[in-house]
Amino acid sequence: METKNRAIITVVGKDTVGIIAKVCTYLAKNHVNVLDISQTIVSGFFNMMMIVDLNASDKPFDELQKELTQIGEEIGVDIKCQKEEIFEMMHRI
Repeated sequence: METKNRAIITVVGKDTVGIIAKVCTYLAKNHVNVLDISQTIVSGFFNMMMIVDLNASDKPFDELQKELTQIGEEIGVDIKCQKEEIFEMMHRI
């Protein structure tokens, strides 16, 4: 059975030019594949959720988390990255 190595990335904040580009450029440089993406802008506020595949990335997960958080701080949004299994456990009813 193939082991899942996926994560959920959420990005929330005031909409500005280049949010998607900045996040996706970082992911591409680190060989993280975007499997699914949804984004909305409501009254000037940006919200994006991505499901990503980490299998091809050589970077440790905690380093990816830290660097995504830093990118969010640089561009004025909140970026969270969680392993898929943790995300699922947190959102069970």
